[in-house]
Amino acid sequence: MRLNPTLDQLGSYPIAIVHERARAMRESGRVVIDFSIGDPREPTPPFIPRTLKSAVPTVSQYPTTPGLAELRTTVAEYVLRRFGVVVDPEAQVIPTSGSKEAIFTAPLAFIDRAAGDAVIYGTPGYPIYERGALFSGALPAPVELTGDFVLRAGFPAAEIWDQARIAWICTPHNPTGAVTSASDMKELLQTARRHDTLLFSDECYADVYEPAAYPDGPPSILQFAGSDSAGVLSFLSLSKRSGMTGYRSGAVVGDAAAIAALKKLRTATGTASPEFVQKAAAAAWADDAHAAERREVFAAKRDVLRNAFEKLGMRVVASKAGLYMWVEATDDLATTDRLLDAGVVVSPGRFFGPGGEGYIRLALVPTLEECERAVEVLVQCLSR
Repeated sequence: MRLNPTLDQLGSYPIAIVHERARAMRESGRVVIDFSIGDPREPTPPFIPRTLKSAVPTVSQYPTTPGLAELRTTVAEYVLRRFGVVVDPEAQVIPTSGSKEAIFTAPLAFIDRAAGDAVIYGTPGYPIYERGALFSGALPAPVELTGDFVLRAGFPAAEIWDQARIAWICTPHNPTGAVTSASDMKELLQTARRHDTLLFSDECYADVYEPAAYPDGPPSILQFAGSDSAGVLSFLSLSKRSGMTGYRSGAVVGDAAAIAALKKLRTATGTASPEFVQKAAAAAWADDAHAAERREVFAAKRDVLRNAFEKLGMRVVASKAGLYMWVEATDDLATTDRLLDAGVVVSPGRFFGPGGEGYIRLALVPTLEECERAVEVLVQCLSR
């Protein structure tokens, strides 16, 4: 059978190998504590499923691509509360079925294959930036991140910026939890506009952070883009903020012309969130208290694990925002194997791309009690 050659180019997710071993251990009766996938296990706040259930209609009909005005308005109100930015819910907001599909498909609306457009993104990073670029016909332009793992304007060469149609940033960053500062965001925005490059910011972890480190929360690119958000889109998600990974609900906010292009694309593909999910999403975006409670839970897990790694003499990099801990390990593959044999699943840093070698990533998804049990394994396996 003839397939799109891009499928062969991508291959499979490397982490699948680790998952297969972990599954075999579970099936044999072993207890496994899994830090590999960013799918939190804390229950979704009860008011959210209640809202969804009450919104399921007797007669099911197609949702529209622009989504419910109620949801767009609630997202705009959230953006004003959280970032102090006024956006037009009619022209500058579009609901999505989570952030992953929106990030993957967005380049299809903006890439000109014939022009040799490129897409800039950081590595190690979320694999979807590269995959979306490849399927849209763009030239991938990965930038290897080091040090604090923040992508800055000066990293891609000027000729790369000249060729780039889209530049992705991710803040808080997956896999490291690094946060792009206001000054770095401003410089990125100035550089992108100078080169006529669209600046897309994956901000799906914007509400997961340690309040002591970020009293006002990590910033958004929308705060520096001006009233019309020219050339800028922010990709938001309820997955981690509200424990709604299975609901697949997010939003894109920013440049009205870019939002119009996404509406045109998404209408063509029939991509739209079910209206009963949108009702639940509106309830979630309107409430900040549950997001603050979830922050405290993740912070408690982070403290337990950070203390253990520091006692082991293993440096934790960034990791004060987002859902992950990024920890130096002399050999990330060997460390992963050693922990997996003992029943703790982590991800080798190299699985997130060049620059990830020598680090492991832990997603803060096990319960606090499981994290405390995992510490015993960490100390036993990694003590020097």
